[in-house]
Amino acid sequence: MIVEIKVPSPGESITEVQIARWIKKDGDYVEKDEEIAEIDSDKATLTLAAEADGVLHIKAQEGDTIAVGTVACTIDTDAAKPSAAATATKQETKSQKETETKPVAPAATSEKKTKSYASGTPSVAAEKLMKENKVEPSQISATGKAGRITKGDVLEAMKQPAVVTTPATVAKTDGVVSREVRREKMTMLRKKLSQRLVAVKQETAMLTTFNEVDMSAIMNIRKQYKDVFKEKHGVGLGFMSFFTKAVCAALKSFPAVNAQIDGDEIVYNNYCDIGIAVSAPKGLMVPVIRNAESLTLVQIEQQVLELAGKARDGKITIDEMTGGTFTITNGGVFGSMLSTPIINPPQSAILGMHNIVERPVAVNGSVVIRPIMYVALSYDHRIIDGRESVSFLVKVKQMLEDPTKMLFEGNDPIKVLLHL
Repeated sequence: MIVEIKVPSPGESITEVQIARWIKKDGDYVEKDEEIAEIDSDKATLTLAAEADGVLHIKAQEGDTIAVGTVACTIDTDAAKPSAAATATKQETKSQKETETKPVAPAATSEKKTKSYASGTPSVAAEKLMKENKVEPSQISATGKAGRITKGDVLEAMKQPAVVTTPATVAKTDGVVSREVRREKMTMLRKKLSQRLVAVKQETAMLTTFNEVDMSAIMNIRKQYKDVFKEKHGVGLGFMSFFTKAVCAALKSFPAVNAQIDGDEIVYNNYCDIGIAVSAPKGLMVPVIRNAESLTLVQIEQQVLELAGKARDGKITIDEMTGGTFTITNGGVFGSMLSTPIINPPQSAILGMHNIVERPVAVNGSVVIRPIMYVALSYDHRIIDGRESVSFLVKVKQMLEDPTKMLFEGNDPIKVLLHL
């Protein structure tokens, strides 16, 4: 019986996919539920599994873009599973063929023609003259007996104009310079990403506001507790958990930053699903931490580690990347000092983190050196006013510079104690 393996729907609104890689080859015997191919959609990479035991026959090749529901391959269930002996024989035959096709070096024989001692060999006087004047043998026409280079040949060569070899010529000879071009078909993920980024620039009134954060308090906490934290919880104490907690508290104070436009309505989200931008081999992915406002620093670090790992390994699901209300991106890990991040639609704002650099700053009238990070908030001005965007970023800054405020949702601990 022939079983048809059709491309499943990776998610709502996805109509076509691209065959990224066949894990199994045409003619291989596969077993039920064994992974046989990787499929790229415009949101994630998925795997295609065998639905029965049998011999695989591939219909769509790597790089082909096919519609959801199209037959990618078939499995012949009537084909017998090859025995271990047959498999070993097949491997032995393959190895033998490879050996036979390898070029065999010709054996050295006593009849091999050797170069005469005199041919191209300078006389003692000629050799001394060549060294003193840096004359190469290739510049000399030998006239001596049996092709020997004489002193007169060297003098004659010195009268000729020197041949100037340009660096480009040398590089080309050495194979360093290349004018070749290479074309690669865009992946579904890269095409969708490019479309979305262009759409954001055209369809939103995007602006960016900046501020700076003194990271001394957080860096001191990490320095003091990172080893104990790692030993107890099994994850590192990074900066992302602090920023996520600070953002969640600020979003509660400025709900418009956590909202989005839907037609003629503004949808305000009373929860914080924070997207964390991750640079993966196949492009930028944004896994989402659900209800981040209710999570501890430990839980956030655990989810960041898990989701980022899935994204880099190509195992993240579409459900894990959809529905975010706000995004954080960290260009600082690549050395970025300052940037204007692009909004991740349909969200209305995104926070950009950057590298931490020791800079001179004024504190109480004195110049001191502090670890400073520049932060940027890009926002849609159609829904977020300038006052809200600036105030939101200031609130994030205040909580990062005084992490104890995160325990009180961004409020002054004394005022909370006094119910003010």
